[in-house]
Formats: sequence, structure tokens, C-alpha cells
Amino acid sequence: MIKVADKHFEEYLTADQIQSCVRQLAQQLDKDFADKNLLILGILNGSFMFVADLVKYMTIDPEISFLKFASYEGTSSKGEVKDLIGINEDLTDKHILIVEDIVDSGTTLGHILELLKNKKTASISTATLFFKPEAYKQNIELQYVGKEIPNVFVVGYGMDYQGKGRNLTGLYQLKP
Repeated sequence: MIKVADKHFEEYLTADQIQSCVRQLAQQLDKDFADKNLLILGILNGSFMFVADLVKYMTIDPEISFLKFASYEGTSSKGEVKDLIGINEDLTDKHILIVEDIVDSGTTLGHILELLKNKKTASISTATLFFKPEAYKQNIELQYVGKEIPNVFVVGYGMDYQGKGRNLTGLYQLKP
């Protein structure tokens, strides 16, 4: 058990288990995007560790950029999305892969897809390391999912609680 800020968390996935998921996703992306002009759009802040590890395991050489939105307050999603860092790249004829650390309600993902819908991209795909199907409220297909997890608050591997815990190499769930 660990303490992050004022909450206690217990280990849910080890660093090795997470890296195994990341390697498997990287191998699939290598196959699916071989010989394609791929632009990875990582969603900050949570996806920074996942994106960094993901591209290290990939053999193709994608472009990488980041977007930043706010949709969380404390341990719960606010249900609204605020743009903090937007799209600066030319997306024309590129295969876009939106990379999230975790998808729960899907509100942020829906917002991003709305932003991209009128761009002249070659394709738009989504990837998430962790997916909470019980919390999902969108009708958007997730093409690449590392692991489904229960609908509990998690911290570690880039994800935080009150700005803390991002540096943890494992994934920890809030202790009831």
C-alpha cells in the first residue's frame, strides 16, 4: 500500500505487467501503420509516460505531438472538457492516432474527435493503455486497448491524484 497526498492506494498492476501491455500495443501499431504517415497525438498530462514507452518499442518512426485538456477534478471527471493546448500540426493526409493513458467516461475523447472531424486526415484511430468499460458513456470505437480495468480511481504510470503519483512505475487503485 502507498499513500499519495491524502489517499491510500494498493497495487493493481506491476511495472512489468504495464510494459508487457505497452509492447503488445507497439507491435500491433507497427503492423497496422507500416508504410503510413503516422502522427501520434498524446493527451497530456497522463499519457506522457505511455507515449514515451510506446514509441520506444515501435519500429516505425511516427511524428509525435501532444494536446492538453482538463476534465478531472480530484478523483472524478467533471463531465466538461476545457482546451489547454490545442493542435498546431498540419494533419492533412496523415494517419492520426489519439493516445490516451486511460479512457473512462470518454468525454475527452469525444471532444478531441469533434475537434478533428473537419480536418483532412487520412484516418483517425484511438489507443488507450487502460479502459474502464463500466464508466464509458460514448458510442466511439476504441481501436487499440491495452487492458480493461474496473471502474475505480487509479494513480501511477503518468496518472495522478492532485498532481502527485505520476512517477510511479506501477498502477495503483484507490483503497476503499
